[in-house]
Amino acid sequence: MQIEFSPTTPTSTAPVATIVAQDQLPQGLEPVLVEGARAARFTGKAGQLFEGFVEREGVVRRVVLAGAGTAGTERPAALERAGGGLTARFLTGGTEQLVLDATGLQAGEVAHVLTGLTLRAWRHDVYRTRLKDEQKVSLKHVIVTNAAQGAEAAWTEAAALVEGVNFTRELVAEPANVIYPETFVERCRARFEGTGAELVVLDEAEMAALGMGALLGVSQGSRREARLLAIRWNGGADGAAPMAFVGKGVTFDTGGISIKPAAGMEDMKWDMGGAGAVAGAMLALAKRRAKANVIGVVGLVENMPDGNAQRPGDVVTSMNGQTIEVINTDAEGRLVLCDVLTWVQREHKPTAIVDLATLTGAMIIALGHEHGGVFSNNDGLAAALLQSGLDSGDKLWRFPLAPAYDKLIDSPIADIRNVGPRGAGSITAAQFLQRFIENDTPWAHLDIAGMVWSDKAGATWDKGATGFGVRLLDQYVRTQLEG
Repeated sequence: MQIEFSPTTPTSTAPVATIVAQDQLPQGLEPVLVEGARAARFTGKAGQLFEGFVEREGVVRRVVLAGAGTAGTERPAALERAGGGLTARFLTGGTEQLVLDATGLQAGEVAHVLTGLTLRAWRHDVYRTRLKDEQKVSLKHVIVTNAAQGAEAAWTEAAALVEGVNFTRELVAEPANVIYPETFVERCRARFEGTGAELVVLDEAEMAALGMGALLGVSQGSRREARLLAIRWNGGADGAAPMAFVGKGVTFDTGGISIKPAAGMEDMKWDMGGAGAVAGAMLALAKRRAKANVIGVVGLVENMPDGNAQRPGDVVTSMNGQTIEVINTDAEGRLVLCDVLTWVQREHKPTAIVDLATLTGAMIIALGHEHGGVFSNNDGLAAALLQSGLDSGDKLWRFPLAPAYDKLIDSPIADIRNVGPRGAGSITAAQFLQRFIENDTPWAHLDIAGMVWSDKAGATWDKGATGFGVRLLDQYVRTQLEG
């Protein structure tokens, strides 16, 4: 969607949208619109819309009032909801152009409206060849008028974040025969070209030489070779150690020999949602030239059940030398992450690590689709992530780590087993990962199993891939690393 800033209102008959604070209809609004809004009980609550027609300068114009709620800490989210509501109304309605009258909005507020508007506009129609005209996207151009000074610059920075979120959505939405480890890497190479970010790729031979037996054990049942992809952005002080984001990238998860039920298995194309979030966040940081040193590392595998697949009861050796008894081959994400965590610590010595993974179904049982779970060995890091979640809208809820849970994954024949009993499944998964954190490095694990995909549209996303995690990581970088 094209966003254009204009000093004047176009003379076309395109609809004109005005953002309205709660109980504050704009002064000078035509009486017919005022009365119509009152009759429709439009008060300007966040997400409310009211439409009417008036004559302006000899032209009949369609005017839309979009509610943005009251001032306060919820104002940015309400502005995004207003923008998203406009998109939901006009995206497929036959209108090609929309005018956004930004009168009364500050520069940052305009950026929030446009963020919601453009995020809600993302769709993945690549494979849909039989769409009816009324189902096709028609809205292609938004013209912003009467914008405050600095609004266009604020939107330019926000647009980088939108691009990152939508890149994550693209990766997550693609089917597993299109996005698998090798093509995930190639898609990233194409999108990061010219950004200044540095990409490093390890193939299976290189990972084997490093001793990544846990990650490669997951991959050995697939004809698709595994990859480790590292994306480094050096926007901070020269030579300063980076912050690390780590993502689980299981591009399709059958469960392996511990095969999943057939019903719903198609959803497992998005078991690389953590890796997708890391790639999208790194793209946003690179595009907006973030003043921080950050490295994003993802382990990319496909978990399949062929004759070479690892079996329940197998023992594998991880990169840091710990032996792992594989009790359930469907608990594969932690096997991927443990080797990636070791690699990034030894190669880059990060100041802190945040990993993201669609790791456990137990997290969905606990939190549904409202929050991601956070586990951490560092209270300061956990608090910063929780606040970043509130500020960005990618909300988190903290869970405990404790030695009592750690005992549940002790193995009688190896150093550790990859699953514990049925209870506390998300916690024991986090306890597993914690055993691979070295030298008390501040670390947080985000289990986002319930957040990367939605079966219903939200304020700023359509059904499908949500892009969860990108805004969270970007907000963390803004507040904790850039200051």
